[in-house]
Amino acid sequence: MTERSLAEWLAYLEQLHPTAIDMGLERCREVALRLGLSRPAPRVITVAGTNGKGSTCAFLASLLQAQGLRVGVYSSPHLLRYNERVQIAGLDASDAQLCAAFAAVEAARGATSLTYFEMGTLAAFWLFERAGLDAAVLEVGLGGRLDAVNLIDADLTLVTSIALDHTDWLGDTRESVAFEKAGIFRAGKTALCGDLDPPGALLERAAQLGAPFLQRGCAYDLTVGAQGWDWRGLDSAGRVLELHGLALLDLPLENAALALQAYALLDLPWQPAVLAAALQRTRLMGRLDRRTLQWRGTSLQLLLDVGHNPHAAAFLARRLAARPIAGKRLAVFGVLADKDLQGILAALADQIHHWALAPLPTPRTRAVAEVQAVLLNRGAAATVYTGVAAALEGQCERAGAEDEILLFGSFYCVAEALNWLTQHTEGEIVDGLAG
Repeated sequence: MTERSLAEWLAYLEQLHPTAIDMGLERCREVALRLGLSRPAPRVITVAGTNGKGSTCAFLASLLQAQGLRVGVYSSPHLLRYNERVQIAGLDASDAQLCAAFAAVEAARGATSLTYFEMGTLAAFWLFERAGLDAAVLEVGLGGRLDAVNLIDADLTLVTSIALDHTDWLGDTRESVAFEKAGIFRAGKTALCGDLDPPGALLERAAQLGAPFLQRGCAYDLTVGAQGWDWRGLDSAGRVLELHGLALLDLPLENAALALQAYALLDLPWQPAVLAAALQRTRLMGRLDRRTLQWRGTSLQLLLDVGHNPHAAAFLARRLAARPIAGKRLAVFGVLADKDLQGILAALADQIHHWALAPLPTPRTRAVAEVQAVLLNRGAAATVYTGVAAALEGQCERAGAEDEILLFGSFYCVAEALNWLTQHTEGEIVDGLAG
């Protein structure tokens, strides 16, 4: 089994379980016991939330690594390579490491059936335990209570935001979503929340467990000005800490503030200049990811973002409004069938001059004809293409130097665009930094 390539392992995992999602911890826990898994690191921080998990994890990893700590980060989904999901000391896991981990999980599971995500999660934990980590940052895949990541008892648990998404699994109210995400809380262990208006289910669960609950706007907060931002929070002894004059970031400041509060509770050195620099250099592919592309002699501006629900679309709309451009904004858009299409379009439709619509390379894609009909009904200009690459090329032909091409709506959409940027022969990526 160890002779399989990573691509062969991933193809095998995709057909291993009868359903892609099978919520519950029993099967995972059974295999974890057979593997002898305990804790992936002395310090474990688990991050749940509707939006903002990825950037919060990235900020946390940067802050911890700035202190010389060896950090593991588990996240999902990936954009270009599965290896992105498992980072050890700032580097993606190698094909060889992942293949060895999958082989170990496969040998241990016996007749127990695991989903693709469950196999990947156990493989990540197996690698982390062998990597000599000082800290592990774990991103919940779906919900929290029944997610495979929740096998681990975290020292700190973070909930970034609560909004409606994955309603088939998490329910169609903020209370039901909050109940699932509160499942990561542990008795007596501090829970942090970045949502300014957390549903009662979140607070009730923390109270039941005797878990100190630190909420944005109460225990910690941020103040944003034209030239920078300030942060105020608490250390593990309840003393007030402050940071002033932090540089503005392209990634969400709310998530940077949440990561700072988590860091402040870990009894690590508090060095304002070191912390500020760590935040400033945090990058995350596909999240407010600005790129410049040379296209037929013209320098084009691109913005890639994986926002795929109304909450994320509203955040993106605010960021676009705060950064006006001289020209037009042109969108490349593809979305999954289970997403709130009307909510996404309502947030952004007024800022888009023309929409290029593309089906996504998954059976879960929403029909582009349906998306086009909704946009045309709103009076928007929308053209249908055969795929994301063709849609991006169409917008490149329309765009001028003062315009901006926005690619969003799904991880699949952004991943296809990134592949096109990497492989396209006429276009040259001038820079690929988020921010």
